[in-house]
Amino acid sequence: MNEIMLKIPDFNRCHILVVGDVMLDRYLWGDVNRISPEAPVPVFRIKKRTEVCGGAGNVVSNLAGLGCRITLVGICGNDENGKRLTKLLNNNGVNTHVLQDPNRPTITKTRVLSLGQQLMRLDDEEVFPLESGLEEKILTVVEDVCSNCDALILSDYGKGLLQTPGLCQSIIELAVERHIPVMVDPKGRNWDRYKQATCITPNTKEIEHLTNETITDDTMLVQVMEKVLSKYELSWLLVTRGPLGMCLLENDGKPVFIPALAREVYDVSGAGDTVIATLSASVGAGLSFQESARLANIAAGVVVGKVGTQPITLLELQASIALNGATRLGRHSNKITSFSAAKIQVEAWRANSDKIVFTNGCFDLLHPGHIHLLSQAKELGDRLVVGLNSDASVKRLKGPSRPILSERDRASILGSLDYVDLVVIFEEDTPIKLIEEIRPDILVKGSDYTLEQVVGREIVESYGGKVCLVSLLEGHSTTDITNKILKNHISVNTR
Repeated sequence: MNEIMLKIPDFNRCHILVVGDVMLDRYLWGDVNRISPEAPVPVFRIKKRTEVCGGAGNVVSNLAGLGCRITLVGICGNDENGKRLTKLLNNNGVNTHVLQDPNRPTITKTRVLSLGQQLMRLDDEEVFPLESGLEEKILTVVEDVCSNCDALILSDYGKGLLQTPGLCQSIIELAVERHIPVMVDPKGRNWDRYKQATCITPNTKEIEHLTNETITDDTMLVQVMEKVLSKYELSWLLVTRGPLGMCLLENDGKPVFIPALAREVYDVSGAGDTVIATLSASVGAGLSFQESARLANIAAGVVVGKVGTQPITLLELQASIALNGATRLGRHSNKITSFSAAKIQVEAWRANSDKIVFTNGCFDLLHPGHIHLLSQAKELGDRLVVGLNSDASVKRLKGPSRPILSERDRASILGSLDYVDLVVIFEEDTPIKLIEEIRPDILVKGSDYTLEQVVGREIVESYGGKVCLVSLLEGHSTTDITNKILKNHISVNTR
């Protein structure tokens, strides 16, 4: 198969059912610059708090980022963290069936980060099997929803929901009867509860732990995978191998080795969630398992280049394929990101004392004038974030004949520039909302503006930031280039 020809399916028509351990991921961003006088421990000063969906909730966030319709079944505690988690899930437009268990807290993982590095993780959880009454309620919900789904994901984090073999097997049987593929992100050594699933997606350590084997080469890996496929009556097995990529094996089939694509790895948190979400959505949308695994590999290559647990988005996946092809994903692929992911990334840079510079525009037909502006902007700080008008926004501002290049193509070209660190597409006519969220230290526009004309100036100056007008490279504009092309075209056609 030629990976360059890999296509992204229409995920909007795909409905995925996720059953698993949901949790709240909390991040504390700050710095450490002294030792406590009370004890020989560092003092961490909190500057920012962020929260995202974790565990099976992160699988849901990945599916939402791709544009799927989602139903989630899980449990949480009857507490404040449970309310916060449910609100985050509902913001993703998820059909949520998170049942409350008053006997356990909502699983919450708090990560403490300084200078872009994780210092500590605090876990609030109580792990024990479900009561029979909760199991029956979960199975009832799954049965009601299952028939209308294109794929079912069991996201097992070993926190109690899927630890009972009877519940797992009942869910798998329901799906098999309805010819719905079942994907499992496994936990632990008791895989009997996953028997007859369509595909399981362990990493290398998990497959070694399961089989008591130390895998030394590709040949041994395939032999181990063949045994696992047979023993647990699976159709497929996809082993994620970190920097070695993935290996996909069908029962009685030949192995497919897929090389890793990430060039810069900042954080592997949540990469497994991205893999199973993209794999399941792709299979559910009608792609083959090989095509789906390759898309999942590309998605994983993008998310490990982000800080913290951040999901894939359809735009990032499209840009990664459009810019370099599936086999040549470069380090700039991680630059094109969503609004929410940009906010988290900027906070990580700021925690590292990086100065954030922001500029925005349509950047249609990138020309030397654009390059001059962007290079000057980057010299003013450490990180350059570019806000890019969406196609709809450009049409409203420039007329129905614009843009010439799509937002995906414009974002891909900007992302290929070394001095651009992040590209964020915004739908509004101005970047006000984006500026309010990322709070850049420096806001940059060209010298054809006056300070009074710069959108966002008052916001940036209100917290002590600066607005800079940089010189322009004369004689270069997209309008001039477009008019010249049209003039030449008309001249040729009238000869």
